This record gives sequence, structure tokens and C-alpha cells, in this order.
Amino acid sequence: MPPVRGYFHPKTASGASSLIPSPPWRYSGDLLTVEYRTDPSRVRELLPEPLEPADEDPGAVALIWADWQSCSTSGDELLDPVLSQYREAFAVVRCSYKGQTYTRCVYIWVDKDFAIARGLHQGYPKKLGSIHQTRPHPYGPAPRIEAGARFGATLAAADRRLAQAVVTLREPSETNGFVNGHPMAHHRWLPSIEKGKGLALDELIESGAASFEGGQPWVGDAELELFEAPTEELARLEIREPIAAYYRQVGVVWDGGRLLESGTSGAE
Repeated sequence: MPPVRGYFHPKTASGASSLIPSPPWRYSGDLLTVEYRTDPSRVRELLPEPLEPADEDPGAVALIWADWQSCSTSGDELLDPVLSQYREAFAVVRCSYKGQTYTRCVYIWVDKDFAIARGLHQGYPKKLGSIHQTRPHPYGPAPRIEAGARFGATLAAADRRLAQAVVTLREPSETNGFVNGHPMAHHRWLPSIEKGKGLALDELIESGAASFEGGQPWVGDAELELFEAPTEELARLEIREPIAAYYRQVGVVWDGGRLLESGTSGAE
């Protein structure tokens, strides 16, 4: 009997129905990043063992909106845009593992199923959401990438608005912020199918871009609001002090990560 094929479910005789193709995965996107400081204890409560808070600025948070086009090596998905275009919004913090600083995504919402599947593989805690952001354009009423340009961004999930921001660009920047500037430290978790057996998969992994290119970053100011919701906890990362906001266009290739350790998170 021939084997079933496909990188992810559903696996079939041909593999054509797989929700996602095998890596590398390629991305082109527009990023709006809003950095601020929260109560460091609210960051600490989101870090499972063996992760610790970052030594410097442990309360720093970045809330990022991203408008993506993504594809496999062939690029075929770009010609069937429903398979390539998606949006996401995610909150990242910094943490420390064995003396090295990492970035960790603690909340993330996306609007396509294939993005959720990639997140399961990569250790991103992805959920479905409704994400929108202003797109730049050189003609008409849309903002240009220039001083004074204003961009709006919204995030909702389960019919509740969770966050909204207005970013006003000020000037070109040397960086796109500092919170999301490290390799990612994520956990891959899967409960055992047998009751009381804990986790069948419990891995701390490191991943990041296999290659990266980006346009000129711009820095500016943001008006950011977070909202309470019955089944979401983003608002616990309350805004205590704004840092800055950024806009940048990027291209990224993701092609796997490496195992740091397993069976130590203490997660339930």
C-alpha cells in the first residue's frame, strides 16, 4: 500500500490537500510596530520554565500588525492570492535563556487557517482574529511613507475589539525597534491523548529568519488602546509608558529552528 503524503494534515495519496507545504516559507510584508512598557510582573507570568525575564527593560512589549503575502519555494501561492495573503497581530516580549536574550510571542491572532497551522509547527500561540491596518500607496488618499503619514490598525477576536492604534511617522530610523530584534524562544506543546499523562510534546525551541531583507524603517508616535474581553488577556499587558512606533516593509525566509531542551516547561 503506498504511503499517505503531505507536510501537515490532511495527508492523502498525493499530498495536495496538506494545509501547509514543507519549509522554507517565504514572506513579504508591511509591519506596524508599537512598543511600550508594562508591569514586568505581567510579562513574567507569561514565561514558563526555564525562561526568565530579560535582564534589561523586562517590561518592554511590542504589539505588531503585519500584512503578509507568503508562499513556498515555488511561489505558486502568489498567483492564487487566497493561499498567500493574510494578516496578523501579535504581542512579543523579551526573555532570557542561559544568559542569552530572546524574543517570545505571547499572544497572536491571524485570519487564515494555513497561518494557524504554521504557528502550531513553530510554537506560535495563534488564534483566529480580525486584523486590519492602513496600507500605504503612492497615489490617491492612502498615506505615503513620509513624515506625518498616519496609519490605523485594529485587532478583534470573537466579536470583541482587543486593540487599536494610530501611528504617525516622524522620520527615518536606524532600527525597527528593539523588542522583536532577537531569535524567538517558543514552546511546542501537545497534550497526551491519554488522560493524566501530561504533555506528549514539550519542547523549547529557537527559531528565526533564515534570511532577511528590509526597507528603510521609519519611527514615529502611536496612540494605542487595549480592551478587555471575556476570553482574551492581552489587556493584562497594560500600557504604562509609550516607547515608540515603527513602520517597515520586510522580506523573510523561515526554514526551521533548533531544539534547546525538552520536558522542562512545567506546563499543564
